[in-house]
Amino acid sequence: MYVLLIYDIIADKGGPKVSRNIFQICKKYLTNVQKSVFEGELTKSELLSLEYKLDNYIRKDRDSFIIYKSRSERWIDKKFLGKKDNKTSNIF
Repeated sequence: MYVLLIYDIIADKGGPKVSRNIFQICKKYLTNVQKSVFEGELTKSELLSLEYKLDNYIRKDRDSFIIYKSRSERWIDKKFLGKKDNKTSNIF
């Protein structure tokens, strides 16, 4: 399945450490396309593993994740405005 993951970590006292850990975990599974946006192809078990690992770091009272799932990348229309980054070249 094709996954788009977006997260928002509150920049309080513990935020930078949480943000670094979340970024490192997401980077192992998906392509980073913007600061807190990742996307890529995952199996169901990979997605479950990713969610499990993220759940260990997210502060449920402060931080949030949104995970969009699609059968395939081809079902997603993308439009870029502004600067295109090389990281998105394999996604177009």
